[in-house]
Amino acid sequence: MSGQQDHYETLLAAYSDRQRAIALLTHHRPYLSLVPSIRRPDESLLVIPLPVVRLLDPEAPKTLILPTDLAILTCDPEWQIKLDTEIMVFIHRPGETFSELLLRWRHTQVYLDQDYEWLMPESESHMVSSVPAQVHPLFVVLPTTPQHITKGLTGARLPFVHPEAMGLGAEIVPEVLATEP
Repeated sequence: MSGQQDHYETLLAAYSDRQRAIALLTHHRPYLSLVPSIRRPDESLLVIPLPVVRLLDPEAPKTLILPTDLAILTCDPEWQIKLDTEIMVFIHRPGETFSELLLRWRHTQVYLDQDYEWLMPESESHMVSSVPAQVHPLFVVLPTTPQHITKGLTGARLPFVHPEAMGLGAEIVPEVLATEP
């Protein structure tokens, strides 16, 4: 596995953990403020890696994997129900162009603009909500991400973070960059 792919896979695995998802959101404060209780992340967030939704079109129901890397769903810690805020995390994939990255977000928007339900992990399947969602994107760029992609995200006014600039690279991905050609 190349260093870039290893870096991507390591970040995907790391951000699947609720504590690390909170750490990711701390670097984009507007989204952190959407979390109901930082002190109770296990009850306030549901993180779904490579999420699956069921589109509820009565004429053509369909189940699909969203083209996002992670879905972070907010939950009421007291009532254990899903709230209306959903954050879609897009980690820049090795070799992915700006248009491919942006299309993943646009396709996610199109899918989630319909009636849908999440296919939840078994441990969280009791959480339901019929509240219409507010879907927010968050992009994670790697040290190897070309500069024109970060400029494009800035120009499109889409939020993004650099794990290494946040101090997350050293703790999450030790020595990955040293293995790159």
